[in-house]
Formats: sequence, C-alpha cells, structure tokens
Amino acid sequence: SAIFNFQSLLTVILLLICTCAYIRSLAPSLPDRNKTGLLGIFWKCARIGERKSPYVAVCCIVMAFSILFIQ
Repeated sequence: SAIFNFQSLLTVILLLICTCAYIRSLAPSLPDRNKTGLLGIFWKCARIGERKSPYVAVCCIVMAFSILFIQ
C-alpha cells in the first residue's frame, strides 16, 4: 500500500537509503559484492546515503516532522 501513497513511498525510499548506508558502514563487502543486477539497487542506495548524507539527513528530519506533527 506504500506504492499508492506518495508520502509513504518517500518514507520507504528514505529508510532504504539509510539502512543500506548503515549496513555498508558495518560490513562494506556485503553490498559491494552485488554492484549489478537486482541486488545492485542496495549498492546504489548505499552510495546515495554516503555521498548525499547531509541532504538525506535533512529529508529524514523533514519526513519525521511531517509524520509526527502534520498527520
């Protein structure tokens, strides 16, 4: 049901990016094994989380504010 609600879809994408970046910080070889194919999505999300971390952090704060106080 997160696909049909735009805010839920953004929340899922942000959580995926943050989770992949966290997993890569703990075990770098885990996402680096699969850079292509379907599992390459997790490697790409980890890269986005590492390189765009200030923007991802701001998006997480805005999303948390909107979930807590607007909904």
